[in-house]
Amino acid sequence: MPNTRSITRFGGRFVLALLCLPLLMGGACEKKKPNDTGAITAMDRADEVSGPVDTAPLPGVDISKLSPDRQQVFYKLIGSLKSPCGKTHSLRTSFTQDTSCKRAPYAVKYVAALLADEVNEKDTREFFSKKYESAPGEKPKFDLSKAPRVGPEDAPVRLVEFFDYACPFCATFNPILNKVAEANKGKVVEYFLMYPLEAKHPDSKSAAQAALAAARQGKFKEMHDVLFARSPMHGKDAVMGYAQQLGLDMARFTADYDAVATQVASDQQQGLAAGVDSTPTLYFNDRKYEGPSDPDYITMWIEEELAVNR
Repeated sequence: MPNTRSITRFGGRFVLALLCLPLLMGGACEKKKPNDTGAITAMDRADEVSGPVDTAPLPGVDISKLSPDRQQVFYKLIGSLKSPCGKTHSLRTSFTQDTSCKRAPYAVKYVAALLADEVNEKDTREFFSKKYESAPGEKPKFDLSKAPRVGPEDAPVRLVEFFDYACPFCATFNPILNKVAEANKGKVVEYFLMYPLEAKHPDSKSAAQAALAAARQGKFKEMHDVLFARSPMHGKDAVMGYAQQLGLDMARFTADYDAVATQVASDQQQGLAAGVDSTPTLYFNDRKYEGPSDPDYITMWIEEELAVNR
């Protein structure tokens, strides 16, 4: 995995940390198109010509809270980043002239938010590229029929997380996802796929089995939170104690704990097939989420997805 900067919010501010990440998210435990027009085509050719940075304000976009230097970077970026709709013209052109590009206003907001959060030009370009310019590739086909779910099955935005209960980055990401789900009730459904990294965390499989066994009694989220809170104490005796504390039917839980081992293995195989090599790994409508590990940014992705596809 390449080294890259991540963004994590602490106490209302962002701290940049140099880490090895799967999705630019904030830390990881590692296993080791709209129709074009003739007018837009002409704009494409014009955008290929380099020149002075166009600092003309964008209608409805307030960047007054950015410092003068960051305002200059903002205008440089929107004039040089490509259209978020796959066109060859710039983000500025998409925003101001290409009415068919519904993503443009959200892409401009994304750039402005990153700069406001003290992300430098290079990393802002990388975040933008991961979101808008990366080749989509073939979408993974996940079998979610047995996966624990939070939210309505028919929600327009589907989040699928591969995680390990002993991974500290997964524990940090858990309340972030909780906040996203709470703020977007009815719009988002979360699915949880087990991805214990047993070579690093020997008891993680036990934790995964405990979570799935609890899910069979309707107590997945309760066990999910307990397992993160008590990490890495996930041996069989420990998780049996957690189940008892949650008031579960212990005979049934014990039988289910053994029975769901095959489901854990199935989840792991799905992750391997999708190329998951670290946790947490989040899929956003079957596409890897590659943005900051902050609820505000995940919500930006959700708002854009709803607007573009309604």
